[in-house]
Amino acid sequence: MATEPASRVALTDRGADTAEKSAGRTGEPSVSGRRRVPFGARLWRDYPVLVLAVPGMLIILAFQYYPLYGNVIAFQDFQPYLGIGKSLWNGVENFGVIVNGDPEFLNAVKNTLVLTLIQTVIVFPAPIVVAIVLHTLLSNKVRQLVQSILYLPHFMSWVIVVAIFQQVLGGTGMINNWLRGHGLDAVHVIGNAEAFRALLTSQVMWKDTGWATILFLAVLSQIDRSLYEASAVDGSSRWQQIVHVTLPGLKPIIILLLILKLGDSLSVGFEQIILQQPAVGTDASEVLDTYVYNNGILGGAWGVSAAVGLVKGVIGLALVLAANKLAHRLGEEGIYRG
Repeated sequence: MATEPASRVALTDRGADTAEKSAGRTGEPSVSGRRRVPFGARLWRDYPVLVLAVPGMLIILAFQYYPLYGNVIAFQDFQPYLGIGKSLWNGVENFGVIVNGDPEFLNAVKNTLVLTLIQTVIVFPAPIVVAIVLHTLLSNKVRQLVQSILYLPHFMSWVIVVAIFQQVLGGTGMINNWLRGHGLDAVHVIGNAEAFRALLTSQVMWKDTGWATILFLAVLSQIDRSLYEASAVDGSSRWQQIVHVTLPGLKPIIILLLILKLGDSLSVGFEQIILQQPAVGTDASEVLDTYVYNNGILGGAWGVSAAVGLVKGVIGLALVLAANKLAHRLGEEGIYRG
């Protein structure tokens, strides 16, 4: 068997020693003797992608981060004609409406919390149920037809959605005209303060359930079919397969969306509510978002409204952080690691 020349062996050993020393300096293992690409070289290599990302980053900075500067008016006696720079500072005086328990504010808090509970308990699980039904019980052709019908309302504005409900459930709407035509009493839904929460919930479910179903269907399509086959061989019923295979497969995305939902839980539909508020009054329909609008934009209490909005945002952030930490303790990833 031929032996390698001594010079080649020496060069090989010297290269290995150099790679080991380089790995020791950088703290990272050397893979096949390759060097890490310098930061500047990576920027030059990836500059087309970075250039494409610049417009999106500018939009986010302009419309998401720059407006945060406006929160300073929560600590000012803000006057629009003076601007932020010249308006007088008044410390935490604007937060007195929260601390002192203004009746209008407390009513808005109550309505917001009730609607938040309803939307979390009823609206949030709705697309999960629909996705499981479409994925498990229906054929592909029927599933595609039902999906198309369910998706359509998402692309309608709230103005159109409210108008449709008025045409169907209003005093002179389709249902009441039919009831009167058959000698029956009309049903008072639109403008009924007692039915307002049920009306809001039904509108949200009709508009957004189909669209939210897309994400859950995408996750369901990634579940290994062999798990269902093995479960069927073990004698599991369809319900048992849903409980022991489908729901565990959906668990990570459910937790992720629930965390995001909690962060936005105090926003229960500004446009939807403000369009229908004149018909039912503020006692039944005032929520934190409409309270900020009515008192700030319309009433001129800019500082008080900013204070309420700031507290609302801080509470939402706290809920996200707490829910994310709880998800980590339960063994899930959450929305970020840490």
